[in-house]
Amino acid sequence: MSTTEEILMAIQNANQILTIAHIGPDGDAFGSLTAMGVALAQLGKNVTLVCDDYLPRRFKFLPLTDQVQRAPNSDMTYDLVISVDCGDEMRMGQAYANLPNPKPFLINIDHHITNTRFGQINLVGEKAVSTTEVLYDLFIEAGLTFTQDMAICLLTGLVTDTLSFSTTGVNAKTLKIAGNLVAAGADLSRITMQALNVKPVSALHLWRAGLGNTKIEGGLIWTAISNAEREQSGHMGSSTAGLVNFLADIQQAAMSAVLIEMGDGSIRVGFRCRPPYSVSEIALNLGGGGHALAAGCTLPGPLTKAEKLVIAMSKEAIHQQEAIFQNGPASD
Repeated sequence: MSTTEEILMAIQNANQILTIAHIGPDGDAFGSLTAMGVALAQLGKNVTLVCDDYLPRRFKFLPLTDQVQRAPNSDMTYDLVISVDCGDEMRMGQAYANLPNPKPFLINIDHHITNTRFGQINLVGEKAVSTTEVLYDLFIEAGLTFTQDMAICLLTGLVTDTLSFSTTGVNAKTLKIAGNLVAAGADLSRITMQALNVKPVSALHLWRAGLGNTKIEGGLIWTAISNAEREQSGHMGSSTAGLVNFLADIQQAAMSAVLIEMGDGSIRVGFRCRPPYSVSEIALNLGGGGHALAAGCTLPGPLTKAEKLVIAMSKEAIHQQEAIFQNGPASD
């Protein structure tokens, strides 16, 4: 039995399904979450869509966002959990951690190379540029109808995780899928504008605080934003509002890191870099994960301690990777 057949059988046998997107959600997380909601509705299933963190306003154009909750229904007994775009169990946050034991059967659908295969069924497309690309293939195999709503959700993940088809990994298949989704009714220009370009004024204030704290040293450019600065900016989420991407484009830097202190004292860290560097191993060693060019993790506070750790590990990674670039891989 194929993985797709296993997933479809598990869905068919389930009565109440909980679908969870990762903490600090991005466009691929919300695109995957809502796309799965559309698909499960098409299959006639009852589904609860959950993400620990707030839905950024720029994603409210997505279908079903009015149904996304910040916690599962406490009076509901779920017999299946579907995790989308989560590299490990911790990324599901309290939405999964607070479910009573024994936990429901878990399907893990993702595309991160650092995925820990934490589900009973794991569909991890490491070569896919987004989790929505993995879902596209799944939905094709399942024989689902690609409605306009489904196309909008899936294309949003493709657009945001590839920065509008500009990142490493984008290939002919990626563009073909995008073309098929546009043909199904998704508006590429609107998705790009809403999901990538338009930002709230709180992002401007967050950037101002972050840029004011920015330092560059040893190939690393980084900034640390305290919870007081985050709250003063009005930024409700845990994302960097694109700041970590902006810093990664600075010519003198090999890698960028943005640390944001949250209200509970935890530190959300985003990493970015340009080829041939990789940040996935740094994030993985810090308990997180992601891709070669984009990764993240959550660290305990205080902020100053987390910042020192991130700086030290990032600089060491840059030094080690540059040695490989210069000398080539070590022979056996």
